[in-house]
Amino acid sequence: MKQYISEYDSSLGKIVLAADEQGLTGLWFQGQKYFGRSLCENHEKGETDILRSAEKWLDIYFSGREPDFMPPVNMIGTDFQIGVWDELLKIPYGTTKSYGDIAAKFGKKSMSAQAIGGAVGHNNISIIIPCHRVVGKRGQLTGYAGGLDRKRSLLQLEGALL
Repeated sequence: MKQYISEYDSSLGKIVLAADEQGLTGLWFQGQKYFGRSLCENHEKGETDILRSAEKWLDIYFSGREPDFMPPVNMIGTDFQIGVWDELLKIPYGTTKSYGDIAAKFGKKSMSAQAIGGAVGHNNISIIIPCHRVVGKRGQLTGYAGGLDRKRSLLQLEGALL
């Protein structure tokens, strides 16, 4: 699998994007926790239609508007992680869900909010797959690989935090 990367300058810092032929495989703030976890060794800098689509999505998003399209994504993870990330995509712009809310979607009493938190935290395509919209049981801001200040800023940008 060949991956291409590009850099995007956001109001919250530099973002690195990665894509293969199928879709976006990564979106990380420079230096964040788990940075580049799904990045292949043979990646190279370049521009592709998928990377341009993701950059356009980010332009719209950081202008304070909800993008009206989704760039192609290629989620790289376990079946469980991909299931959790699919649930993240269902959280509407400008709203939040708790880890427990997401666990309940799986309909298993043994599913813990901690297991969900682990999958959410390892999301390789942050912002576009909106892991920042997941909060603690009482609405408190908890873990975000890009840092809590960025999580707060993203939620404020969407109007989810006043």
